[in-house]
Amino acid sequence: MTAANRHRSTVDALSARPIAVAGDAPVICSAGGTDPELLARLRDGGLPVGDDLRDFRDEAGFAARVTEAMADGLLISMEYPHPTARYPDERVVKTGHLVGYLNNKATISTFVAPRFHARRSLVTRADLAEAAPAEKSWVLKAATNDAHGGSLDVYLHEAGERVEFPAFTDLLGEFVIEEYLTLARNWGIQLYVGPDAVARLLAVTEQRVDDTGVYVGGRFGLVRQPPADLLAECLAITQRAADVGYRGLCSLDCAETLDGRLVVLDLNFRITSGSIPLLALQSVRPDALDGYAESVKLTAAAPLAALLAHVRPALNAGGVLITSGHDTTRTDDPAVLSTLQLLVFGDDPDDVTARRSALESTR
Repeated sequence: MTAANRHRSTVDALSARPIAVAGDAPVICSAGGTDPELLARLRDGGLPVGDDLRDFRDEAGFAARVTEAMADGLLISMEYPHPTARYPDERVVKTGHLVGYLNNKATISTFVAPRFHARRSLVTRADLAEAAPAEKSWVLKAATNDAHGGSLDVYLHEAGERVEFPAFTDLLGEFVIEEYLTLARNWGIQLYVGPDAVARLLAVTEQRVDDTGVYVGGRFGLVRQPPADLLAECLAITQRAADVGYRGLCSLDCAETLDGRLVVLDLNFRITSGSIPLLALQSVRPDALDGYAESVKLTAAAPLAALLAHVRPALNAGGVLITSGHDTTRTDDPAVLSTLQLLVFGDDPDDVTARRSALESTR
């Protein structure tokens, strides 16, 4: 697996996220997430860490693990689309075609009722420059049924700024141009579809975004609830996906604008960075969901041991869980990069925010 492989993040760092809450479910995951000290820290937090971790360090190892799992008679539940040649339809919980279709930013209108639509249009690469002028504000998203590098699917442009199209515009042929909305509230509605094909609500989370509108973490527990009609629509959207074969976790990004509109912005039919912290709290500290919690991601151009040492005082003080981590030095990735996902929780929202901010500011 080379750094140029555009599917890398979907089978590397992102595959490590479920480890902390996997329990006895077999997980094909990056070796970057199976560092012994990291696993020990996860277990110290009481999390149901996976006890059947089938790790890999490169693309060939990933393919071998998939082959082994199917030879064991297991069904594969993929979070991102992969080639049918590797995942025959009869050996998967949900097909690669279905996963790709549901997560394609161009298909949202087929699942969301018109009253909750943001204004958006599908454009080709040839028409992109004309459809995305520098003098207007807009949001650019990838439109593809294929995996395209994880989080490279949203680009926000503010009127008057220089347009610098992201790397995915060189790879893909179609894109979604969406109106740039000023948001008053921003939610992640966490749902799941079980084997019985019924959509159920897990929880409502709030999304923290930076000054450019990029997601930087979530809020859990006693969050402000969305209007009942928006919540009902999210459940209906997930049931529509269930009716065409989807099974598993999903998170729907929704918002209320400053002028009072309710919109569904994104459909994320996969495990997300909001799913794992929520499942972690439900597993080991369900009482914390009656309080306040915020997630944070720390990164460092250093081995994971350095990040773990950095957060040790906060862990020892209590009210902090590590929910996932990754170390590229345990894979064939030539870049040196470590990440930790943490959850800060407590009864006082100001204290939770202060402790989360302290972790961020000293990374």
